[in-house]
Amino acid sequence: MDRFYPKNGRVILHVDMNSFYASVEMAHNPKLKGKPLAIAGNPKERRGIIVTCSYEARKRGVKTAMPLWEAKKLCPELIVMPPDFAKYKKASIAMFQILKRFSSLVEPVSIDEGYIDISDSKLYGSPLEIAKKIQEQILSELDLPSSIGIAPNKFLAKTASDMKKPMGITILRKRDVPTKLWPLKVEQMYGIGKKTAEKLNSIGIRTIGELANASEYQLKQLLGINGIRLKERANGEDHRKVDPDSVSEFKSIGNSTTLPADTVDEQEIRHVFERLAASVERRMEQNGVVSWNIQITIRYFNRKTITRSRKLKQAVFTKEAIFNAAWHLFTIHWSKVPIRLLGITAQELEEKKEATKQLSLFTFEEEAKDEPLLLAIEKLKDKYGSNIIVKGAEKQREDSKVPSTSFQKDFLRDMKE
Repeated sequence: MDRFYPKNGRVILHVDMNSFYASVEMAHNPKLKGKPLAIAGNPKERRGIIVTCSYEARKRGVKTAMPLWEAKKLCPELIVMPPDFAKYKKASIAMFQILKRFSSLVEPVSIDEGYIDISDSKLYGSPLEIAKKIQEQILSELDLPSSIGIAPNKFLAKTASDMKKPMGITILRKRDVPTKLWPLKVEQMYGIGKKTAEKLNSIGIRTIGELANASEYQLKQLLGINGIRLKERANGEDHRKVDPDSVSEFKSIGNSTTLPADTVDEQEIRHVFERLAASVERRMEQNGVVSWNIQITIRYFNRKTITRSRKLKQAVFTKEAIFNAAWHLFTIHWSKVPIRLLGITAQELEEKKEATKQLSLFTFEEEAKDEPLLLAIEKLKDKYGSNIIVKGAEKQREDSKVPSTSFQKDFLRDMKE
């Protein structure tokens, strides 16, 4: 058994559920199996976008993020169901419980995928045997299909799990990288999006192999430190550990919404921003954080999308302050053409208890004008204790069946709790 587990290396699995939302619906209603099924938003509104779909639907050309009207045109018999996030969350928790039978080092990445370090799990068999057991138990107990990648690091494990779907198990060793990865186009590499691929293409890097052998100086000039990281990945190198505590790390909190119709109505736009600010405030409360940078997203009628951000003098966490920062950005950058989608994202997050500045006598009045509520709260905490203000995470949250970009991050927070 020792030959399967390197003395100085790691053995990591990436478990990726196949068409997760659709598969959960099929597990609850077996009559849906074998049929083209899509999970989507409200079909009566333009926000009816495909969240995920079954493999039967994919064979007909239906894809994730496709407008519902387009999917129905490709597949008239498509069965469309609204998302049931409470159901998916329950299935996901059960799936991660199965992973924890084999190792305590389990790192959820999203509701339907995660890493498991089995380097110290020889008791359960070889890595391939463990992967088969995990896949079989998820299928037999939850009636859900999955694909699993086996590799010496997280990047290769993630890459491997994408190679065979559905119900695949793939082993990807570092020595396989030159033959299996290098011939592929850079946009096929995990971690490289369309814009990054275009930048790499502009300097003659079109394949993963060319990225693996590119000049570090040139990559850093083009992409910063991320360029060096991508070159390491292209060479099969990834030193990140499987960290069960990483689910508590949040880089940003944001919400966006597609408008029912393109609009230039400033009053309507203002109301949308107010609702988004309130939503972001709730989620910041739940995580006990404040933001030092607010970003807005504007997508126009022609799908052109811009993002603009603003570094703040003082951390914000109330809907009023979030809205004011977002609205200021909007009034400066809106080109007065019809808008299709709006979003607000709170960035540069910091725990609320760490965020209050140590104000000097000379700056007190000026700083207090910027964020009087934050100062008032901190004064109350100093006088009466930190529990005088109850965090939103301690309040009961209502389950929502409205699709939103926040669901994945909120799920990860709940996993940590």
